[in-house]
Amino acid sequence: MNVHDSDAGILPVIAKSRNLPSGASSPRHSHPMTAQLLYAVEGVMVVSTEAGEWIVPPTRAIWVPCGTGHCSRMLTAVRLRTLHISAEVARTLPDKPCVLAVTPLLRELILAAMDIQPGYSAESRDGRVMALLLDEIHRLPSLPLALPLPASPDLREVCERLRETPEDTTSVEEWARRLTIDPRTLQRRFARETGLSCARWRRQARLIAALEQLALGRRVIDVALDLGYESPTAFSAMFKRELGSSPSDFKKGAG
Repeated sequence: MNVHDSDAGILPVIAKSRNLPSGASSPRHSHPMTAQLLYAVEGVMVVSTEAGEWIVPPTRAIWVPCGTGHCSRMLTAVRLRTLHISAEVARTLPDKPCVLAVTPLLRELILAAMDIQPGYSAESRDGRVMALLLDEIHRLPSLPLALPLPASPDLREVCERLRETPEDTTSVEEWARRLTIDPRTLQRRFARETGLSCARWRRQARLIAALEQLALGRRVIDVALDLGYESPTAFSAMFKRELGSSPSDFKKGAG
């Protein structure tokens, strides 16, 4: 694992920007002195850790705690804006990776932070912008865009199969039979190791697969049918329930 330190260890927040082409990726690395908030002004990226995978569409950001090994890949061209947040400040923020909704106010604060150079004082205008930015991060709701992976090899094998073929409709009872365990035992172990029920994990795997395919420009109707939904209407209803916007609106933002 490549380990990178940031120069944000002294200041509460340092902001950095990069524009990356579709298909770009980073090797697995960590930032032991800082946490990160990764935000795509435009485009869609996937961030992976040992614990799972997170997809980050426009208007969303991913929180990566200090020392968390992670790698990323760009599903489309991405205008990436990153906040490096000192370990001391990050103690009051989530201790696990999560996807967060970005409010209009936070978006503008992140963009303003890109023009703030290291060396600002807490009492200055720049310091007050950074303080307000942190206040806004504290109140962000998390979103169901994570796909946590279990530690047990047998359950991880099931999850890898569902990630590769999210349209798979194999029942919990059938998976339990293949693993030679009781279905209720499978459900309990799955919930304990991932924090999600089997049904909820499967829905999120489908949602993430849908986001990836839509980001690549596929038609809504094709994505819906390929993922096993009875109709585009049923797919759109699920999508809006989970993300608060329609698949068509998401495609416009991901372009």
